[in-house]
Amino acid sequence: MLLPPKTTGLAAPAGIARPWPAVLATWGPGERSTLHAHHCWHLVLALDGELQVRTADESPPRPGGAILTAPDVAHAIDASGTRVLIVFVEPESDVGDGLAQALGASKIEVMGSETADRLRSRVVAAPGEVELAATLPGVLEALGIAAPPSSPRPRHPGVQRVLRHLRGNAGSADTSLEALARVARLSPGRFMHAFTESTGVPLRPYLLWLKLERAGAAIAGGATLAAAASAAGFADAAHMTRTFRRMFGVSPSDLRRRSQLIQDG
Repeated sequence: MLLPPKTTGLAAPAGIARPWPAVLATWGPGERSTLHAHHCWHLVLALDGELQVRTADESPPRPGGAILTAPDVAHAIDASGTRVLIVFVEPESDVGDGLAQALGASKIEVMGSETADRLRSRVVAAPGEVELAATLPGVLEALGIAAPPSSPRPRHPGVQRVLRHLRGNAGSADTSLEALARVARLSPGRFMHAFTESTGVPLRPYLLWLKLERAGAAIAGGATLAAAASAAGFADAAHMTRTFRRMFGVSPSDLRRRSQLIQDG
């Protein structure tokens, strides 16, 4: 989403690969995003050329061949003029735990040409969905990431139940605090604390992230902005558009024009 791939004018069509649940990958021409933050791990690899990354507290931008960003960290990436491989990883997954373990306390990892070349060597020359699905584990392995990780992040079992419940019921789940606390088998107050402690983000921003995923899937599937906003639970298309810009640095119209989105579990 952040640097949406165009689906026209490519020797190999842009696409999505889903090698395991909670990993979403796309490739195509890169673009420039505005400063934003989203609740996922985010790897951008320049397949040719170089990237520039800017954070909220740093100037000027830093160049690199690949950039790995932790969840909920404000950043802007300029990948204009390059082809990119973009990987999104859910923080609450085994792969997300592996990234957290590999990156440690760092919020953004800017990789030089040697590391970027090592990552590029794991990507097929003309990726298709099957080929990229086969190579993505190698890309993450080259970053020192194991799935599942040797020391997964501890999460409250009640929060784990809620995460499975939300993912399994898509947009039909009752997301009121009281209903989710019942799923977690905790009091509302204890559940709120356990959720933030387990995921690193409060409940409401997390639910907003899920709404954006649903809206993006609907838009990529051909829905109008108004229909996507309604299906995802936004008040209207304007509210959805403002939220897209804040969390992805692009508008939902950009997503419609330039990309496909396939969501994996």
